[in-house]
Amino acid sequence: MRIARFTTGENPHYGILDEETDELVVLRGDPIYGDLDTTGRRVPLDDVRLLSPVIPRSKVIGIGRNYADHAAEMGNEVPAEPLVFLKPNTSVIGPDDPIVLPAYSQNVHHEAELAVVISRLCKFVPAEKANDVIFGYTAANDVTARDVQATDGQWTRAKGFDTSCPMGPYIALDLDVSDVAVRARVDGEVRQDGRTSQLVHKVPELIAYVSSIFTLLPGDVILTGTPAGVGPIDVGQRVEVEIEGIGSFSNPVVRRD
Repeated sequence: MRIARFTTGENPHYGILDEETDELVVLRGDPIYGDLDTTGRRVPLDDVRLLSPVIPRSKVIGIGRNYADHAAEMGNEVPAEPLVFLKPNTSVIGPDDPIVLPAYSQNVHHEAELAVVISRLCKFVPAEKANDVIFGYTAANDVTARDVQATDGQWTRAKGFDTSCPMGPYIALDLDVSDVAVRARVDGEVRQDGRTSQLVHKVPELIAYVSSIFTLLPGDVILTGTPAGVGPIDVGQRVEVEIEGIGSFSNPVVRRD
């Protein structure tokens, strides 16, 4: 089952994708905070604008260097423990929203990632209980100002700027993410093509580790890391992220004058 957050020009709604008819079956409310009760209304997918499937109330938690090949391409060792950073919820945008390159960077990269959406308030979650706190999974792009990441030492400016966390197109429920493809394309050219089986620290371990640091709230998002192939994006390009079993979405790249 895949859930979209969308608009037809009014307030955002949630809907379950009917893959046979390409329609969204409209839900009565936010499924993270309620249930999957439907209104009975159906909206053709072609008639809606898809939004980020979740806007975290609290935080987006990133994990760095969680694919060995990506760590190697950046000249880094794989850390013994997950490398954790934060992105504010103001960094989140949806499909087709523009990625606005920050004025302070001249080298911004794409990073395609599997994202985990948390279902409920939790703390100190054992790895074997991780599935109990997962609402579903979506696709994300951890857009990174690589030059600033190197010069600042810490990663707030590099990874936390507005529009630096595109997500979409759906939240997939009950998806087995032990071995799914993670891809990025720029103007149709494949740049990243990895699999979640290559994750150094798997999803249950990440939830256990992160929840030992932060209390996780409903709608919080954990980015699980990016495979090799990251690279620069520039004005006029379009960046696509695809996660097998979830779908693909893309964003144009612009720079504010």
